[in-house]
Parts: sequence; structure tokens; C-alpha cells
Amino acid sequence: MDPVIDQIQLNFSPEGLAVLNIVLGFVMFGVALDLHVDDFRRVVRSPRGPLIGLFAQFLLLPAVTYALTRVIDPVPSLALGMIMVAACPGGNISNFIAHLAGGNTVLSISMTAISTAAAIVMTPLNLAFWGGMHPSTAAILREVKLDPVNMFWTVFTILGIPLILGMATEARRPDLAAKIRKPMKIFSIIIFTAFIVIALQKNWNYFLEYIGVTAFVVALHNATALSLGYGTARLAGLSKYDSRAISVEVGIQNSGLGLILIFGFFDGLGGMAIMAAWWGV
Repeated sequence: MDPVIDQIQLNFSPEGLAVLNIVLGFVMFGVALDLHVDDFRRVVRSPRGPLIGLFAQFLLLPAVTYALTRVIDPVPSLALGMIMVAACPGGNISNFIAHLAGGNTVLSISMTAISTAAAIVMTPLNLAFWGGMHPSTAAILREVKLDPVNMFWTVFTILGIPLILGMATEARRPDLAAKIRKPMKIFSIIIFTAFIVIALQKNWNYFLEYIGVTAFVVALHNATALSLGYGTARLAGLSKYDSRAISVEVGIQNSGLGLILIFGFFDGLGGMAIMAAWWGV
């Protein structure tokens, strides 16, 4: 693999980063309109499925990803991009895909709610721990002087505040939530897609040059994540119905959050950004 990718910084203005923050906030607000306090209560009443899924999501996946980076030995920025993606919570469309896959949508929604809240702490923690364990990626973390507390507040702003506002809107104004739920989803998906297209267009030459390398790594990593979620659930004795939902939750990461953190804390480091962007695609 070409080490030059470690030196690339993608073109992304501070204004563009601010827009991405706002867009992802809207996306998370729309997701939160589908979440209820009962989703958390359901986990308390029947914790086995969500806990197995969260174990695979936040403990097994980062650890296995670290091992994978040592085995395939990508250049440091790609390796750290893999660790970043693995540290993120489930993606915003995981509930929809779990439904299409014939999985337990209720379990998927419960995991989304818990993993989004847990990510406020677990995403910075996993990135700092596993990134610091890897000899190549640790050098990048030292160079940028990564502050996990600062990253915690960034993740809280992006995920926590929209989550609280969305759930509060659904609880206090269910009529309003019902009216804006579908338009919010459509609007946020269109805006987020347009944003990714514009970002790709500005960095198209880099994208074409390195997509061959990145696509292979992302495909391998994604297959590992999906298999890990499904395999862990089946080994724990869960049904195929529940295991499909956990597989989707573990396999579909919130790469939008990853991109924000990469541009906000790593100045759009090429390998990391291309990794997160292609994972989203």
C-alpha cells in the first residue's frame, strides 16, 4: 500500500465541517423521534439480546478490528480509520435494514437507542485505547494530541443533544413528532447524501487514486463486523430473528460521525477520511 495516502489531507473547509455537524444533528434528531423511553425500559426488562449486541458492538468489534489491522497491516492512516469506524455506534439506517433483512426490528431500535447513548463515552474511549495500542496509529494520536475529553463533548453535542431533544419532542408533543417524523427523515437523508457527493467531488482525484486499496479493506472489515455480530448472537443462543438484527447493528457503523471526528480532530487525514467515506457508501 502506498504510504503517500498518510500524507493526504482532504479538501474540507471549516464551514463545510460546521454544515456536516448540523446535518448529522438533524439526522440524529430524526432518529430520536422514533425512540421512546419504553425502548430503554424494554432493555431493562429483557436485557439479554441488547447486552449481547452491545458487547459485540463496543467490546468485540474494536478488539477484532485492532487484530485485523495487525494482520493485514495497512498504512497507519487506514488502520486508524478502521479503528475509528469500529469505535462508532450503529448507523442511522440500521433499523430499516434490519426490517428488510427479516430481523427483530424492536431489538434493533433498542440497540440503536442504547448504543447512541453509550457512544458518547465508548467512541472516544475505544479510539484512544485501541489506537494507542497500535504502534503505527499511536504515533498519529500523539501527533494530533488527541484529547478524549474534548472528543467526548464533541460526540455529546452531535449525538446526545439531538437524542434528548428528539425523544423529548416525541414524549411531550407526539402530534408534532408524528407530523415531522417522515419529512425529517427524507430531508436529512437528502441533505446528507448531497453533502457526501459534494465532498467526493472536491476530492475526486484522491478518491479514484486510492479507492482500490480502500474498497478491499472496507469490504473485509465490514464482512468481519457483520459476521461478528451474527456469530456472537448465535453462539450466545439467540434466534436467527434476533441475530440478524444484531448483525446489522454491529455491521452498519455511523460513518458520518466518524467523518466529523476525522475532520475535526485529524484535519481530514486522507486514509482515515477515505476509509470512513467509503464505509458509508
